[in-house]
Amino acid sequence: MVLACVLLNQSLKAQRTAIKTNALYWTTATFNAGVETRLSDKWTLDVSAGYNPFTFSDNKKLKHILIQPEVRYWLCSPFAGHFVGANVLYSHYNAGGVKFPLGVFPSLESHRYQGDLGAVGLVYGYSWMLPGKRWSIEGVVGIGYGITHYSKYACEVCGSKMGEDTRGVFMPTKLAVSVVYYLK
Repeated sequence: MVLACVLLNQSLKAQRTAIKTNALYWTTATFNAGVETRLSDKWTLDVSAGYNPFTFSDNKKLKHILIQPEVRYWLCSPFAGHFVGANVLYSHYNAGGVKFPLGVFPSLESHRYQGDLGAVGLVYGYSWMLPGKRWSIEGVVGIGYGITHYSKYACEVCGSKMGEDTRGVFMPTKLAVSVVYYLK
């Protein structure tokens, strides 16, 4: 294992910066992109952003803007194999009228929420290098704690304010299957 890491690290020394997009995020019609750069032989910094400006039929929406910096420690070599890390995120959102599978966020189907969210989390991921050393596929999952301040609206008219609240919640902070391209 140690020899494999040494050989992999030597073969990937040229990779310093990557650009990426999260394919799972696109399923919600969210424009997204990220940049990751090597900080040392084991550390990288990833900064991702997402933007969804759309209102769909029946006033369904997942409008938001999000930025998410993340520091990663690679167990073998940056941009290949296993990594662990920590992230923070900030999002301004306006969402409602949406039914998620498995009963996730059930009140989002009948109400609209508008507010701000800040969160911190821990992540685990894996990157699979593809032939040619310029492309990879990356999977990441993260969990953490967020605080949100929001206004709640009745979704029948999506204009009648029902109140405001601030809540803390344990939550997923990242779920990604990304396509990655290495600039150099």
